[in-house]
Amino acid sequence: MALTIAGSDNSAGAGAQADLKTFTAQGVYGLTAITCVVAEVPGKVSAIHPVPAAVVAEQIRLSLAAFPVAAVKTGMLYSTEIVETVSEMMEQNSIPLVVDPVMVATSGASLLRPEAVELYRKRLFPRATVVTPNMDEAAVLTGREVRSVEQMREAGAELAGKYRCAWLLKGGHLSGEAIDLLFFADGRVAEFSSERVKNVATHGTGCTTSAAIAAGLAKGLELEEAVARAKQFVTEAIRTHFRWGNVHALNHGGTIKSPVQFDAMRQSPGPPIS
Repeated sequence: MALTIAGSDNSAGAGAQADLKTFTAQGVYGLTAITCVVAEVPGKVSAIHPVPAAVVAEQIRLSLAAFPVAAVKTGMLYSTEIVETVSEMMEQNSIPLVVDPVMVATSGASLLRPEAVELYRKRLFPRATVVTPNMDEAAVLTGREVRSVEQMREAGAELAGKYRCAWLLKGGHLSGEAIDLLFFADGRVAEFSSERVKNVATHGTGCTTSAAIAAGLAKGLELEEAVARAKQFVTEAIRTHFRWGNVHALNHGGTIKSPVQFDAMRQSPGPPIS
């Protein structure tokens, strides 16, 4: 059983909805604590409404009290108040914790208030089992450019050494192969690579990766194996993506329908999103 503490994405490609789909696909019962209500579709975030921190805390408290939660993941926390609340709740237990430091949407929209970053550094990262930034987030957290595998290695080693937990730097924005690097606090590094799926513009890959890792940890897998399986799952979700005109979405079911089957039954695309 796994708990996601994340925002609600009405398009269901990212956030808590994507996490629940991922948990189910991995054979894990999923719980949610919603932090924000986000109005978005792939490529556009139009509104964010945070849930009061006390309500976020109560969702977490009830979930942990009533269910045998074996792993927790955090996604979009958005505000200082919510980051502080989640940190306090997580410091009260030793459940494996996957932290996805959601800062910027694929569309470029800001998803974390700047003043909240310092709380991540002080309280949430040291409590994490693994932190899963993309290259842009790693650049923010280290204050250095992260655009190549070599720069990922430098940034990851710095972050793992500083916070004494594991860090998975995701290379989804690299050219060529999609390479992710897992850094352990003891200096070990594991590399995971997959062939890039071209001409796909989805959102929610980061949410899905962290949720799949949390599902693996909830089933008792070692971290490296959980990451390897998560990498495979996300790659397949991208490869078998859905498409409606110019809108793409991850296929968290894997075998629900192939792209060819879906294209054959789809209706004509609607008007452009403005």
